[in-house]
Amino acid sequence: MIVRRGCSEDLPRLTAHDDVRDDWIKRCIELGEYFVAEQNGELVGFLRFSRFWGKIPYMDMIRVLPSYRREGVGTALFHAWERAMIEEGVGHLMTSSEWAEAEPQAWHRRNGFKAAGSIDLRIVQPSPEIFFVKNISGIRKG
Repeated sequence: MIVRRGCSEDLPRLTAHDDVRDDWIKRCIELGEYFVAEQNGELVGFLRFSRFWGKIPYMDMIRVLPSYRREGVGTALFHAWERAMIEEGVGHLMTSSEWAEAEPQAWHRRNGFKAAGSIDLRIVQPSPEIFFVKNISGIRKG
């Protein structure tokens, strides 16, 4: 498996598997806000992030194609993102999931995230959103 930053050639594959508008995907590619996982030249997963308050890397989406789940793809994507953010000198990472999603929350905790609060967004989703933060300020580069 290869994990790398997304590039313009990935646009058709990301458009097929991400649930945001094409122009947002293009924007994220241009800003280096995608990591993609490939196996035998096929997209098997991706991680898309943005910057909370324009500063804190926030994992918007991590998606692994169903036939590749539980094979370490998500963890490999997360570690590539985390290493890249450490290289940038970032102090914290953020992510979130719906309150009712026990499995994603357990994954975040296994990867070092701690719950940091929640917000009720039931006007757009069925349960509140819980936010997670990971302190990476003490992790060395390289």
